[in-house]
Amino acid sequence: MSEPPASDRRLAPITVRVATAARITSLSRSRIYELIQSGDIETVKVGRAMLVKYRSVLALLGEDTPPADPYLPPTHR
Repeated sequence: MSEPPASDRRLAPITVRVATAARITSLSRSRIYELIQSGDIETVKVGRAMLVKYRSVLALLGEDTPPADPYLPPTHR
């Protein structure tokens, strides 16, 4: 079986915008900013943009790791 093209792969993001983190968690943007201030959610600044580390959002939700890439062999997960 051949591997699908890279454009068809669904990879877990490394970072998301604050609005996306709010949608993922069903929390308000204000609450996300409060969690950022308290250190419960990690961020990275890229220029003027504040990006939320996706793993940090998953940890907040009680998830250990992002969903595995289904196209990688099991030994690489």
